[in-house]
Amino acid sequence: MNLIEWLKEKFFCDLAIDLGTANTLVYLKGRGIIVQEPSVVVVNHQTGKVEAVGKRAKEMLGKTPKSVLAIKPMRDGVIADFEIAEKMLDYFIKKSTNNRSFLLRPRIVIGIPTGVTQVERRAVKDIAMRAKASEVYLVEQPTTAAVGADLPISEPTGNMIVDIGGGTTDIAVISLNGIVFNHSIRIAGNEMDEAIIQYIKRKYNLLIGERTAEQVKMQIGSAYPLDEPITMDIKGRDLREGIPKTIVVDDQEIREALEDIVGAIIDAVKVALEKTPPELSADIIDRGIILTGGGSLLKNIDKRIREETQLPVFITEDPLTTVVIGAGKMLDDLDLLRKISLI
Repeated sequence: MNLIEWLKEKFFCDLAIDLGTANTLVYLKGRGIIVQEPSVVVVNHQTGKVEAVGKRAKEMLGKTPKSVLAIKPMRDGVIADFEIAEKMLDYFIKKSTNNRSFLLRPRIVIGIPTGVTQVERRAVKDIAMRAKASEVYLVEQPTTAAVGADLPISEPTGNMIVDIGGGTTDIAVISLNGIVFNHSIRIAGNEMDEAIIQYIKRKYNLLIGERTAEQVKMQIGSAYPLDEPITMDIKGRDLREGIPKTIVVDDQEIREALEDIVGAIIDAVKVALEKTPPELSADIIDRGIILTGGGSLLKNIDKRIREETQLPVFITEDPLTTVVIGAGKMLDDLDLLRKISLI
């Protein structure tokens, strides 16, 4: 390692963070994405000790003894448990830097949903400052997603991006480095999981957990009819007999379960299109709608939105990482970052 590389490693550890409801991603400047783990913390509520964070914690969901509690500190895109969120963020920052001591405290860029309040923004910033950041920049997730998707946000053209995350769906029209119009609803991936749980419970009297519902959504969930029908075995507890039971469901049933959620997302997209200035609407006709976030991985959701809006619809190359990659790119353009930062 030469002197310049040593100095960079010692002096700079700037981070970009996508603090999501379902997953937290951390991007280390010069290295790329270092952490990509579920936003889950397992705590012993008798001692207050953190037992596990991230992937290992998610594996424990629904399987912990009474003395241990699995907590999701983020809910609907905002902090629901400040203390646990602080511990989680501190853990991920230390993991991304391998617990090394740096001569300068890092700058941190955090992507947040468009609908958060000033109080919620302050809570996110305070957590990052407690994690020993020198500066904290909060940028709305649609903007960072647009940068991550290489959209020309600095030009006087309309760019519509729809970020379907775990807790929120953010829809924004961006032009000249600013959000011209945004619409955020607290309906997204988590609500899809809950809709599947309630559908299976109502139709089959079978109780399934969050992890099972998520697996069902990922494997056979869809927003538009598939080319070939698919089925899946689902295991749960029979509510009438109280014993474990396995049923078989198909994609059409899960599509029915998700219809209200998908419909709400499409309605939100239509609201954004109606409120977009005419000149920018013309650009959207040419450029189309860009989908990102984990929810955009639902099978055929792009086809459904395309059919409902009669506009071109594209999914980013890696929807799960678009926001954090965009935030990471902003670390190389501090002038732009300071201009669009919320605080």
